[in-house]
Amino acid sequence: MDMNQYLEVFIEESREHLQNVNDQLMRFEKNTDDPGYVNEIFRSAHTLKGMSATMGFDDLAQLTHKMENVLDAVRNHQLDVHTEVLDALFESVDALEIMVQSISEGGDGQLDVKLLVQKLQRIVAEEPVAQHAASSIEYDELVQTLLSQTSDQGFNAFEITVQLERTCLLKAARAYMVFDVLEQAGDVIKSAPTVQDIEQEKFESSFIVILVTNESQEKLQASIMEVSEVESVKIAAVPVKKETEMEGLVSPEVAAAIQEVTVSEPSKSPVEEKRQPSNNKTIRVNIDRLDSLMNLFEELVIDRGRLEQISKELNNSELDETVERMSRISGDLQTIILNMRMVPVETVFNRFPRMVRQLSKDLGKQIELQIVGADTELDRTVIDEIGDPLVHLLRNAVDHGIEMPQARLKNGKNEKGTIRLKAYHSGNHVFIDLEDDGAGINREKVLQKALDRGIIDGKTAETLTDKQVYELIFASGFSTAEQISDVSGRGVGLDVVKNTIESLGGSVTIDSNEGYGSRFSIQLPLTLSIISALLVQMSEERYALPLSSIIETAIVQPKEVMHVHGQKVIDFRGAIIPLLDLKELFTVPNSVQGDHYSVVIVKKGEKTAGLIVDSFIGQQEIVLKSLGHYLPSVFAISGATILGDGQVALIIDCNALIK
Repeated sequence: MDMNQYLEVFIEESREHLQNVNDQLMRFEKNTDDPGYVNEIFRSAHTLKGMSATMGFDDLAQLTHKMENVLDAVRNHQLDVHTEVLDALFESVDALEIMVQSISEGGDGQLDVKLLVQKLQRIVAEEPVAQHAASSIEYDELVQTLLSQTSDQGFNAFEITVQLERTCLLKAARAYMVFDVLEQAGDVIKSAPTVQDIEQEKFESSFIVILVTNESQEKLQASIMEVSEVESVKIAAVPVKKETEMEGLVSPEVAAAIQEVTVSEPSKSPVEEKRQPSNNKTIRVNIDRLDSLMNLFEELVIDRGRLEQISKELNNSELDETVERMSRISGDLQTIILNMRMVPVETVFNRFPRMVRQLSKDLGKQIELQIVGADTELDRTVIDEIGDPLVHLLRNAVDHGIEMPQARLKNGKNEKGTIRLKAYHSGNHVFIDLEDDGAGINREKVLQKALDRGIIDGKTAETLTDKQVYELIFASGFSTAEQISDVSGRGVGLDVVKNTIESLGGSVTIDSNEGYGSRFSIQLPLTLSIISALLVQMSEERYALPLSSIIETAIVQPKEVMHVHGQKVIDFRGAIIPLLDLKELFTVPNSVQGDHYSVVIVKKGEKTAGLIVDSFIGQQEIVLKSLGHYLPSVFAISGATILGDGQVALIIDCNALIK
């Protein structure tokens, strides 16, 4: 059997189960009296063990098997929960994640887990967990009556004892295979342990089944022994009383039960759990297929723009009506496709509680991470990029933000610090706020570090506002850590955050109150593939400006333009903002200055600027295309788009223009 066809599903489902184990362990650590968390963890670990063994990843199966022993001892109240138990389980999850990652990268998923397995074994002291023995089976009134009826019809009844190998990891799976063989030969009347206990592996290594069949003992023996990891099979004929001998001995309740069994549909495997049909049907789709669908739709958007332009030129009413209807339908299709690509930020957030727990332990701090709005959705392309920036911000908050417990108590705070991670929609953007109730940012300390590292000079330092000082921590190589550690202090981190967020068309701002905490606010576009833009003309060239960066457009007379330190500026609603002539910046040929300035007012966080263009063309939905490997870093150009007439328009990165 070729397992490669199932590999992708195995990796995806393994990650889901590991994330569930992580989440439930975090909750269980806070409330060890709730057995529901342990049962949920056990189910995920048990499923992962079965999948791993089936796929042939023995290290994965072995480690999850040992985890099961610990979890089973906990839920059966045979083991007290303490820090060593939780740490060992968390460490096991780390190892499992490493193995699954290895498999996803084409590796064999092997990892030396001997020491970890030994640690888990020591925790349960290798005491066998209480199991249901399968040494005898009860022939109650109902079973006897059923056997007598089938005997009168010419069937044989056998008591079958199946012994699995002691080293068998997938006992429930092997039992299922045995039941499958038996049901092809006849009907299973009863088992010991019960079917539910066998499903949950609550038996040592053997079980007993009563089977009614026409098959011979020899054939049954041979069929069962063909199942892997079956050590032995014992089959004995069951002496059955005739139905006439049972008359007068059957109670009304048993008679009713017999009638119910007789008229019921043919039974399925007793190991299979009966589930109610679900109305919510889902299907897993490879992300590459969604990317291909998106690429095709992007071409459709380009052709839609071309048709709209042709329609305007021809001025044909029927064509106008058809194009309008096609535009409306394609707009709905665009919404559906974009929604298909939307992923909740939970897929990024769900790894942070575990990370904060470990960091706080390493630093000797007490920290609670609160997550709000984890169901907020973003385009998958954006989701893939924001993980690392958020990790940097969280590590910064844990290390620099939250104080040591003694310092917090001295300042009248709760010894446990709080970090709040919140995501929410606003217009065509998603905002992610990371707020802590720690020490805040020390203005003087930041300024001094910036001066020492030559990031600013003394004259500039005197003119900076608080927010401008806070933004200095985004400078490359900046760090206020007194010593280098595994958490921070190596002079890298927050500059990466700023660069990554801005490369996504977003922005990050800081607000802080010394002694009370800080807040980092990230603004991100909902999607990067199809955006609304303002098309502008410069000489014979056209450019696109993302609407998300635009405040408004304006016509400015030459007399309104002032010069400050050689820079053109204008008074915009009471604020002096710089004017940037895009024709000069991009060296547009044949540029001629008219009798007025057409200006696009754009923003980047709290900063504003005016961009001078020749004229405004209008708003349009455009497809963002990369410039490719040949033009990887063109100043202030984030990509290109193809217009309806086939001309290429460059997309301006407004964030790069505003310093």
